[in-house]
Amino acid sequence: MTKEISSRDNPTVKRLHALAHSARDRRKHGETLLDGVHLIDAALAAGWPIKSLIVAAGIEEHGEITQLRAKAPAAVQQIVLADTLFAHVSPVDTPSGILALIDLPAPTGNLPFRADVLALDGIQDPGNLGTILRTAAAAGVHHVLLGEGCAQAWAPRVLRAGMGAHFLLQLEERVDLPNRLVDFPGSRIATALGEGSQGLFQIDIRAQVAWLFGAEGQGLSSALLAMADRRVSIPMCAGVESLNVGAAVAVCLFEQVRQRSLR
Repeated sequence: MTKEISSRDNPTVKRLHALAHSARDRRKHGETLLDGVHLIDAALAAGWPIKSLIVAAGIEEHGEITQLRAKAPAAVQQIVLADTLFAHVSPVDTPSGILALIDLPAPTGNLPFRADVLALDGIQDPGNLGTILRTAAAAGVHHVLLGEGCAQAWAPRVLRAGMGAHFLLQLEERVDLPNRLVDFPGSRIATALGEGSQGLFQIDIRAQVAWLFGAEGQGLSSALLAMADRRVSIPMCAGVESLNVGAAVAVCLFEQVRQRSLR
């Protein structure tokens, strides 16, 4: 079923705008938006339930979008918005022309620690967080803990940066990280300078690891840093103070992948 909307006062338009721009409204309604063909296609491929597709009128017959609409189950409502309305509800500055409405996943509770874990403390930038989640999925780290200070994992901008990684990961949000990691059975490793820090490329990280990362400005909280069994640093050229946290995550996780490949 296709529904056309041309008024900004329409309740559906107001709700979509709220979901695009407010974490509180996403939590209130238990919904979020997927932006763009690639992300929606990834959700469909993962069997993720989609409630509605929202399309800009000016490009509703675009080849990729037409193919994507045809893939959607028959029960999925399809909404066509006037171009100005689509720009109004788009969560990004450059609208892609297609959005999908999905339910937020139900809270998981404490999932068992079966392999490596990525624990994130205070990562507030949506682009950084989405990139980190994409990197974790690519490196085979499928369990991610997000502390209270992190951006909302299912925010549209984080989803867009994650490029479908969310559908491959076990995500726990608003986690008390020190308490959650007390019973982790492997090593807890923090990227941090200072006394006792070892070079990343000089240590054996083939066994089960909980990787602890904080935002560039503040780093890890003192409580979480105290949980670390080991501290590691990434060797850098003189004059460079630090790496973006997304780059640091990639270096560490793929060094672990490299070491394991040599077994």
